[in-house]
This record gives sequence, structure tokens and C-alpha cells, in this order.
Amino acid sequence: MHPIRRLGRLALVVLASAFATSGLPAQKPHTVSAPEVLRVDFAGTSKAVDLAELRRSIYTEPTTCKSVVLTLVCKFTSFSSFVQKRYLNRQELQRDVLRVRVFYYREGFRDAQVDTTVTKLSDDEVAVTFVVKEGPPTIVTNVSVAYDTTMFSAKRVSRLTLLKPGSPLDLFELDSTRILFQNELWEKGYADALVDTSTISDHAAHTARVQISLVPNHVTTVGDIVIAGNEAITTQTVLNSLGFRPGDLYRRSAVIESQRNLYESNLFKLAVLDVPQTFDSAKTVSVLLREAPLHEARTSLGFNTVDFVQTEGRFTNYNFLGGARRLDVSATVGNLLARSLNGNTLFIRQPLDSSITGDPADFLAPTWQTSISLTQPSFLQRARNALSVGAFAQRRSVPAVVIDRGYGGDLTYSRSIGFHAPLSLSYHFEVTRVEAGGPYFCVNFGVCDTTTVSALRSHQRLSPLVLQYHVDRTDQPLAPTTGYTFRAALEHASSLTVSDYRYNRAYTEGTAYTRFGQRGAVLAAHLRLGAVQALQGGGTLGEAILHPRKRFYAGGSQSVRGYSENQLGPRILTLPPAFLAHSHTASGAPCDVTSDAIKLCDPNFITDTLNPKLAAGDDKFTPRPLGGTSLLEGSVEYRFPLPILSNLAAAVFLDGAAVGERAIEPLGNVRTLANLVHGTWAITPGFGLRYLSSVGPIRVDFGFNPSRAEDLAVVTEIVRNGTRELVPLEIARHYSPITASNGFRSALDRFTVHLSIGQAY
Repeated sequence: MHPIRRLGRLALVVLASAFATSGLPAQKPHTVSAPEVLRVDFAGTSKAVDLAELRRSIYTEPTTCKSVVLTLVCKFTSFSSFVQKRYLNRQELQRDVLRVRVFYYREGFRDAQVDTTVTKLSDDEVAVTFVVKEGPPTIVTNVSVAYDTTMFSAKRVSRLTLLKPGSPLDLFELDSTRILFQNELWEKGYADALVDTSTISDHAAHTARVQISLVPNHVTTVGDIVIAGNEAITTQTVLNSLGFRPGDLYRRSAVIESQRNLYESNLFKLAVLDVPQTFDSAKTVSVLLREAPLHEARTSLGFNTVDFVQTEGRFTNYNFLGGARRLDVSATVGNLLARSLNGNTLFIRQPLDSSITGDPADFLAPTWQTSISLTQPSFLQRARNALSVGAFAQRRSVPAVVIDRGYGGDLTYSRSIGFHAPLSLSYHFEVTRVEAGGPYFCVNFGVCDTTTVSALRSHQRLSPLVLQYHVDRTDQPLAPTTGYTFRAALEHASSLTVSDYRYNRAYTEGTAYTRFGQRGAVLAAHLRLGAVQALQGGGTLGEAILHPRKRFYAGGSQSVRGYSENQLGPRILTLPPAFLAHSHTASGAPCDVTSDAIKLCDPNFITDTLNPKLAAGDDKFTPRPLGGTSLLEGSVEYRFPLPILSNLAAAVFLDGAAVGERAIEPLGNVRTLANLVHGTWAITPGFGLRYLSSVGPIRVDFGFNPSRAEDLAVVTEIVRNGTRELVPLEIARHYSPITASNGFRSALDRFTVHLSIGQAY
């Protein structure tokens, strides 16, 4: 439902209630004369009205469980801690009859009749039924809009007119149409415009004609700006946050943007823009403020069984050196006490590996990450401009796998070129150093030759220049029902940006939402496109190599839901060499797992490490995503409410993607691996449930995986002279992620389950 229409309906319901009574009293405590209401039913209603809205428009409510989580408990107990009890108020029940009639009148059913029955279920329990005879609706036969054709196009007028010929005379939609035209005229600078609506009804024929007249009156501008309530914040700082100046056209979007800027600065806990209702071309704008605390700090301390003791600290100054400059400082330290806690009590013993750094204790050293950023809003004293500068440094590790060090900074200039439409240009400079074994670089970088891996272990610069644009035209942030979003980014890194990783990258993403079918149902669509090209050139790398962060991946809870995270696209398989100990080569000779000859082993015939007589399956292989250089991904999802509970919904969806990878140039001994890496595509249907919580939809999705068997390259490793060396096998594995089961078990194995918070898009 359109948000303006929803607000209009709420206001009209309140008006109808006020017409029935001067105020709705709260539910009275339980007394002997007030039986408990177990059910409230409606008989005779049709799909022409929203039953949920009708229920919200009346006073009488049934006893309900306080939370959907307690539903099962509420079936066995009526304890007040779990159940919200409601009791019958007969005076309000009589007024509810009038409320229902007014609701139907506003929906276009002017002859609706309403009666009530109260059924006694026990000595102190009743069920209430509203019996409705809707009667024929009053149908709109014509909607005429009188307007200045130089101000609006016929297409725009049609889009703003919610009430259409052939539909019931819905006064909610008529009022919403009036507000839409009022706001549109205000956006053009006609804040004192009048929108007159009138209806001519034929009661006998149950028809009506609607007339709408738009009277712009005079152009309105911003006059004086009066600011009150600021103490620590200067008046000039407040003026810089406003999207208008004296003499500018007085527009609705400028008022909304200004109020948003004031709140997003975190300098104020109250920011109200008030304009007296005067029929004057120059408007005096009063800015009423209440300042918030200008500093915020927090610390936390915790532990887990893998990362040992961790601590985090954050500090924010919302008015650093004045001018609403925001200073953010954060620091995180982990792996504290790792050397003494490793393997003790509940802490997992981390494997120590000296073949990567030479000192196994390096993986137990503290990890840390720190950053500082300074943001100047209203850059050059214009509310639409912002400038941000930041710096960071980090040391992260995965035990016995990788130690990742890095430092750098970034500079970003952004400008709002429309409502919720920022355009930004940023430069990110980062120096990275990755200490890891050969398998890590082969899996994550797609590079397996010794020369290039050695170069990647040294300090490398990742310094792209990024141009981004984003626009949001949705009606709600957590669960949109109408509108669209669009995001596009262009990225370049080369010697001009002082980067060792050199590439061009383009990415775009869009979503669209519309109401479709039953009330409360939404049809959503999502599209992602991307391409990246590594550039050949100089630098310490000397090869066209892409950083894993710049590749494209598909699969997961916000992508193709038939696959696990990042598992759709080019992949390789890794396998511990122990499973090849009793295998053989293509010629039938025994497999040698102690030397480089392991590359001749056949991964399609592996055995269990404990019982060499038993064959091992695909579950012994670990699929590793390589990412692609191109991406085409789309999804369509239909979301609809369930009649079981008001905050429970369901969805059916169809996801699909193609992740491409052009042929990798052969590098030394990885010719077989390169030849076996190809782009992949898949289309996966599915369904899911959503619990509509206050923090967003809690989502459970079941995606069907087609699970086609693939020939994938296999990589194993040997340790030679105390150093791990990566060895790609010359024979591919015919791999299928689905176990060899039949019937119902096989069907279940093809479903991938995702649990997350928030819509998929």
C-alpha cells in the first residue's frame, strides 16, 4: 500500500473514532462483568477491503500471545506474562459498529450495514462476530483533473491520480491523490497551492464523478531563516547543513533533505523545521533544535574458543574543531593471551606451522586493526558536498594458513545530486603483504607458479580510483514495497594510481519493487552486472593478476540461493595428500605421494585414510571459489503475507547467475589447472519464510540446487625441505556435491538452507 495512503487511512480512522467518541478509553482491568474476548471474527467481508486494516480500525480485540516465539507456550497456559488478555467493553462494541460503517463508507461502500453477535463460550469467555452486508460499491465513472499543462504532463498527472475510473469511490485514495498533487506543486515552488476535490454521486445508480482542480497561486521562496536551540553548535554550522538559502525556491525536497542532514550529523536529538501557515510568497523558516551529546565512546571485551581474548574500542567526536566535522577512531586487538591459552581448557589448540613464516609462534601473536577518519560535511559551505579522509593499518591471521598485513588511507569527495542520490569520487591507497603457503595463493589469487607467488608475498600496492553513483527511490528501508534502487561503480588501478595490481572494473546493480496480487504482496526484481579486466604492465608483480577482492562471486543468501556462499562460479578442489596414498596413476601404476610425482595420481580413485580398502567420496574434497572476471545475475521474488499470523510472510523466488572466466594464461606447471577452469551458470528456484520483526525480516530460504556434476581441477600439496609446495594434479575430478543417495533423501540434499536478517535485496 502506498505510504501516503496508509497515513491517510490512519488519520481517517482516528477521525472516525473521534466522531464516535471524544476519546478511546484504555482496556479496563478484568472484572466479573467483563468477559474475556477469545475471538473477533468478521462475516460477509470480501476481498475489496483490507481485513487487517479493518481490524485495526476498531476497539474490540481478542486475547493474543505476546510474541510469536511464545505461540506454543500460549496454547497450554494463559499466564499474563505470556498472554495479553482483552475484555469485552459493550459500550465500545456499539461504537465499533459505527467505526466499521465509516470504514466501509470511505472504501466506497456507502450502503454497508453492520451488526454484531456475542457468543458465550464459557462463564467468562466470549467470541465477537461483526456481520457485514457490504452492498454494492459506488463506482467511479470519470476522474477529471483541471491543471496547467505547462506545469505537468498528462502522463505525470495520470501517475499521481490514484483513483481510477471503474474502481470504487475510495475516499482514502482520493485524499492521497490530493496530497500527492499538493506535494508535487510544493516541489515546483508553489507551497501555497490549492488542490480542490469534489464528487458528484448518483446514489440510485451507485456511481460517482470526481473532479480535481489544481490552483498553483504564487511562487514561494525562502525568506528569513531563524535558528533556535543551538548552544555549542554555531549558527553557521547549522546553516551549512540546510539545503536552501534565503531567496531560493521553497521546495519540499529541500526541507526533507535539510532535516535529514541535521539528524544524520548526530549533533541534534531534535531538529524541527517549522514554517508558519501564511499566504505569503516569502516563507520564514524556523529551525528548532535540541543538541545531543557531542562525544561518544565505548569499549568491549570478549573471547571465543578460536580467537582467544579480544578487545575493541571506539571513539567519535561529532563536532571536532567545530563545523560539524566528525572524527572516528577505532581499534581492535585479538589473539590476546593466545600463547598461554592455546589448547588449554575450552580453547581449541591452533595448529602451528613453521613452513610458512619460519616461526610457528607468529600465528599466536596479537592481531589488530585500527582506523581513523575525519569527515567534513557541508564542504565548501554547501550542504550537498562532503569530504572524508582516513587512514588504517591491520595485522590479521588465520592459524597455519595466512598472515595478512596492510596499511593505507583513502580520500573521498561526495556530492548529492538529488534526493537520496549521492555521487562520489574516492582514492584508496593500500599496501598489503600476505604471508601464506602456495595453496593459499593458488586458491585465492588463481596463481600457482613459484615466481609469481614469491612476488605476491612481498609488499604490494592496491590503489584504485573509484567513481560511484547510488540512488534510492524506495518507500521503506527494511522491506520496500514500491520504488527502485540503482548503483553503479567504475574502478581503475594502474601506474597512474600508484598500484601494483592493475585493472579496470565496472559494476552495476539495480532493484525494483511493486505491489502485485493480494494486499500486502510485493513483486521484487534484482539485477547485477559486472566485468573486470587485469592489465598487463610493469610493477613488482610483472603479470596481469587480480586481487581476490576485485573478482566476482555468486551464490549465498543474497545471491543465488541454491548455492552456498560464493560457490557458484569457477572453482578448484583441494585434497589432503593422504587420500591419494593408495590411489594409482592413469597407467595403473601406484601413486607416489612423497614427491612431485603426486601430480600423476588419479583423484577419481581415492581411499579412506583409516581403511584403505574403502573408497572415499566427494565429501573429502573442498571446493574453493576462484571468482570470475564477469558476472550476470538476476532474481525475481514474490513476497506475500500468510493468514496465520499478521507478522509472518512467505516468498517464492527464482535466482540465476553466470560467472565467467576467460582462459587463464598458462604459468609454468599449472597448465592443466588453467585449462580446467571455466565459467559456470545456474538457475535455482526456491521458497522461504519471513518473520517481520522490528529490526527487519528474519528470513529462512530454501534454494534448490541443480547440482550438476563437473570436471574440476584438483590441487594437493607436499612438504619439501620444510616448505609446503602446491601440486596441481594432471587429472580432473568428476565432482558432484550431492551424495549418492536416492528418493526423498536425494531431493533433500539438493536444498540449500539460508538463515539471515533482512530481505535478500
